[in-house]
Amino acid sequence: MTSNLEQICRYLAGQTDAQHIAGFLHGLFTPAEIADIESRWEIIKRLNKGHTQRAIASELHLGLCKITRGSKELKKAGSILKTAVEKFE
Repeated sequence: MTSNLEQICRYLAGQTDAQHIAGFLHGLFTPAEIADIESRWEIIKRLNKGHTQRAIASELHLGLCKITRGSKELKKAGSILKTAVEKFE
């Protein structure tokens, strides 16, 4: 039996249309959850560009704990987030 997360990942992995994926995500998540996902991605982009955690917290009106989590993930060896964010820079 596969986990729910694995099923979602497999479904998304089989999709090629960004609008279809967006529709899926908007159907699954609330507007607040979508906003949180977008905020977390913005954190990752800014961290990757070298912005300080305090500057990001101030600019985005967020707590440092969310930003620290993103920073730790980017610093991991073989970080998938780092690989992903660099595709858009």
